[in-house]
Amino acid sequence: MAMEDLSQLERRLFEWIKKSDFESVPWSSQRAAEAFDVTEDEIREALAALTSKIPHNIYVHYNDGAIRVSAE
Repeated sequence: MAMEDLSQLERRLFEWIKKSDFESVPWSSQRAAEAFDVTEDEIREALAALTSKIPHNIYVHYNDGAIRVSAE
């Protein structure tokens, strides 16, 4: 899949992740939901979709008791 296959929320979330530092600052679905004015479930679904649709552009891992996310 390619970037044009992403939903509007997925594209916006991807760009937000690229501009943010969720390597040093732990990921928060709650903060993301507030930033995008959607539910936490919608954020989690969009994040999961990104890892499926563009797996070579987003990296999600667990470190120091928190989820870390980066994108390129």
